[in-house]
Amino acid sequence: MHQHATLTDRLDALLPQTQCTRCGYPACRPYAEAMAGGLADINRCPPGGAAGIERLAQSLGRPPLPLDPACGHEKAVQTLAVIIEADCIGCTKCIQACPVDAIVGAMNLMHTVISGHCNGCELCVPACPVDCIEMVEAPGIPPPFTHAEAFRSRYRARNHRLAQIERENEMRRRRHRVRPDPVAAALARAQDRLDEHGNATDRGSA
Repeated sequence: MHQHATLTDRLDALLPQTQCTRCGYPACRPYAEAMAGGLADINRCPPGGAAGIERLAQSLGRPPLPLDPACGHEKAVQTLAVIIEADCIGCTKCIQACPVDAIVGAMNLMHTVISGHCNGCELCVPACPVDCIEMVEAPGIPPPFTHAEAFRSRYRARNHRLAQIERENEMRRRRHRVRPDPVAAALARAQDRLDEHGNATDRGSA
């Protein structure tokens, strides 16, 4: 068990941490777990490209493979998401889709992408219902590996935030479920008074 976890950590550290899901897994960590368990091959990460496959191959002592075309293609130039502000309707769907919280905005207000945080995963593009997000080339941006640790940290921080929100929502739901029904409580009090009055009448008659 410990050996498997160590291998998963090592493979996860070699991935670009874009969390783009193109490998067929929900994030980089599950893909690393699948590789460590022999359930996935090393050629399913387009953001990592040939260099990433080489890194994984060396770590596992395997020969490198060409990138699986079913997962997408390697980018020659890095791209970043840009929101066409005039077309944004403020629906927040892109914010919900971004795995690294690189998009800011509020409901019914214009959103914007923080370019320094964008990992180029493209998950926001299909999420937008009005097609107001474009991926633009950023020749000066280094490959994802350069910012892998920052992307991983932002992804974990986002998951922690969402989990905290869900815990708070669950606590509110529980409080709502256990809160007594005011109508039922009033009826119960009225019934208690009727019972007390009936008992008192019975005692007076006796």
